[in-house]
Amino acid sequence: MDKDVAYGWSQDLKVSLHDKLRIDLKTAMLNKDPEGRNTLRLIMAEFPKLTVPLTLESGKKTTRPKKPEEITDDDVIGIIRGLIKSEHTVLEAKGQATSDYLEILQSYLPQMLDREAIVDWIKDNIDFSQYKNKMQAMGPVMKHFGKVADGKLVNQILKEWD
Repeated sequence: MDKDVAYGWSQDLKVSLHDKLRIDLKTAMLNKDPEGRNTLRLIMAEFPKLTVPLTLESGKKTTRPKKPEEITDDDVIGIIRGLIKSEHTVLEAKGQATSDYLEILQSYLPQMLDREAIVDWIKDNIDFSQYKNKMQAMGPVMKHFGKVADGKLVNQILKEWD
């Protein structure tokens, strides 16, 4: 992997994840970085799997691929997470800890919130007296944080809550 090329994305950038991938692909190609180019092409090859449901005039339900302007950051993050999951499986079988491919993929994921940030938000926003048990607060917490909070961590925090 060419260390001169800075791959990655964060929500602080004023560009969508979809656009950043296209910009980085062009950069990887210009810099003759095959690892970066191939990784970005693999991500983009998954875009046709993102579909929009349609109902035809006959009443039949079908789907169509999303247009580039319809693809959201969450859509792309979902694709990248799936690729990371499959790469972890491959690396586990090979007995390796990481790969350049995995590192490039991870650079496009949003920074996950740490335990402290999640606990602080729960303290300020969740009234446990509204719930029969603490685990019922999982829905509102995950709805607020979306994909930037690890569900397993939120689950653990709620189980340990006093």
